[in-house]
Amino acid sequence: MSKLGNLGHKLHRGEVSYDFVGKRRIWYGISILITIAAVLGLAVNGLKEGIEFSGGAVFTTPKTTMSVSDVQNKISGDTGGHDATVQKLGTGSVRIQVSGISTDASKEAQDKIATSLKMPKAQIDAEIVGPSWGKEISQKALEGLIIFLVLVVIYLAIAFEWRMALAALVALLHDLTITTGVYALVGFEVTPGTVIGLLTILGYSLYDTVVVFDGLKEASKDITKQSKFTYSDIANRSLNSTLVRSINTTVVALLPVAALLFIGGGLLGAGMLNDIALALFVGLTAGAYSSIFIATPLVADFKEREPQMKTLRKRVLAKRASEAAKAEQGDEPAGSVVDGEDGLDDEGEGAAATAGVVGQRTQGAGAGSRPARNQPPGRGNRSRNRPSGKRR
Repeated sequence: MSKLGNLGHKLHRGEVSYDFVGKRRIWYGISILITIAAVLGLAVNGLKEGIEFSGGAVFTTPKTTMSVSDVQNKISGDTGGHDATVQKLGTGSVRIQVSGISTDASKEAQDKIATSLKMPKAQIDAEIVGPSWGKEISQKALEGLIIFLVLVVIYLAIAFEWRMALAALVALLHDLTITTGVYALVGFEVTPGTVIGLLTILGYSLYDTVVVFDGLKEASKDITKQSKFTYSDIANRSLNSTLVRSINTTVVALLPVAALLFIGGGLLGAGMLNDIALALFVGLTAGAYSSIFIATPLVADFKEREPQMKTLRKRVLAKRASEAAKAEQGDEPAGSVVDGEDGLDDEGEGAAATAGVVGQRTQGAGAGSRPARNQPPGRGNRSRNRPSGKRR
């Protein structure tokens, strides 16, 4: 078996564990910094909307030997003052996108571009999108996203509980913010392919989160009937047991996405592949991170505020302190503890109560198991443990 497989079995059985939940403040800090960078990117650069959202025209030329810079220089005055984005496609053709241009102006721009590039107008494909259609698409995409998030929260609240639903919603919003921030920083256009990619990565992120929540729900049944683990302990064990599974799922999903992004979009120049692949690549990575470092620690934070869980935590910590005190006293020479007050600690009520219980047990055990040092053996035992006279 591979080392990763052995690690997965050890994590599942609880033989190896990393304290993700206990170090949640570190993960929260990292997420806040990344989110702030994403928000700043959105505020400074903004999203570069494609023509499907802003309206405009796309002109695709036949195969040509001209470079992107040559085409850019030749058509610089043909777009009526509108910015033109030129991209070389894998087939050898050139894609010219002009945003914000009207339908009438686009027809005139097509004529000028054909003349400047010395190509027949009939061989230049033109795709014109009006701004009203783009606004309608934007509104529908936003409505679909809101409906998706609402349905997710309702489902998780019914299947699990509202705290898990709230934690999953925070994780999904975290993934959306980071992905859109990367789009703003990189400068890629937001197209319908981007929306498809965002909805897809939300599904992946939600899948990993639900897997952990399902294990946590099963492991936390009747949690208040024991005194060995707190809710955070059980949440951390559930997270560790599914850690390798989450990593494997994410890596397997990222491999084809990376091929789309770096080969299909980068080498072959397929613009639509870039839009979808970047959203998937960033979103899958952010989703795996949020499922491990955000969603489950948040659930533990929410649950630890419940009165029952607070009582459980006090009971578990008191038991652990009691066991630690027993272990320390077991290492001391015999007779070093004479009564219960020797084990008291003035630093807190929990430690004092725990040490007092241990001291009383030690006193009782000492009185019943060995005679006093200055008392003759036998007399004290006989008088304490059995009748001194004959049975009549």
